[in-house]
Amino acid sequence: MVLFDTFASNYERLVTENVRVAGEPSEYFAAYKAAYLARRIAPRADSKILDYGCGIGLLSQQLRKALHCAQIDGFDVSRASVERIDKELLNQGVFTDNPDQLGRSYDVVVLSNVLHHVKPADRENLISESASRLAPGGKLVIFEHNPMNPLTRWAVSQCPFDGDAILLPSSESRGFFGGRMRLMWLDYIVFFPRWLRWLRRLEPALHWCPLGAQYTVVAERRS
Repeated sequence: MVLFDTFASNYERLVTENVRVAGEPSEYFAAYKAAYLARRIAPRADSKILDYGCGIGLLSQQLRKALHCAQIDGFDVSRASVERIDKELLNQGVFTDNPDQLGRSYDVVVLSNVLHHVKPADRENLISESASRLAPGGKLVIFEHNPMNPLTRWAVSQCPFDGDAILLPSSESRGFFGGRMRLMWLDYIVFFPRWLRWLRRLEPALHWCPLGAQYTVVAERRS
């Protein structure tokens, strides 16, 4: 929490500098994930979505653009980050560092690059806590850095707020699910830098290839 409070004021700039090898700003990656959710999850127009580990709201802003009628809520342990959430988001949903203020019937809960900041021994509890907030049939979506990609490992090693990061292989993320949570799929995402952007239309067809810079694991809460 202290770490992200420290970086809250210049978080977006630091992310953009850190991913300069891809030739894209931080906004590109948030928009990529929002577009993935809109395409692959296809939530209802009136869905309730929780951005669990929302930071300063980069993904939440893009979710709002991609899913205009959905309610977007957010939670983050860093109060300084939550205080920087855009007012437009605050006017349509709940953004807080207090989990007691969140709901319990979300259609989608997203953990975007959260788990690698959580101690391995605590990850399963965090998954259980976030999954408990889903409505029956709701989807839990994990976005994580792919440690099989050498450029990803390099970027994480250079990132000033990833000093505590312990990357998860996709097998670990898949292994969190069972019982009331049914594993649905694993996709690898983010393959091509800006100078190869003409190939990006192929990325959905490459979801099976374990060389994407990130991956996505999706699970569903059983009724």
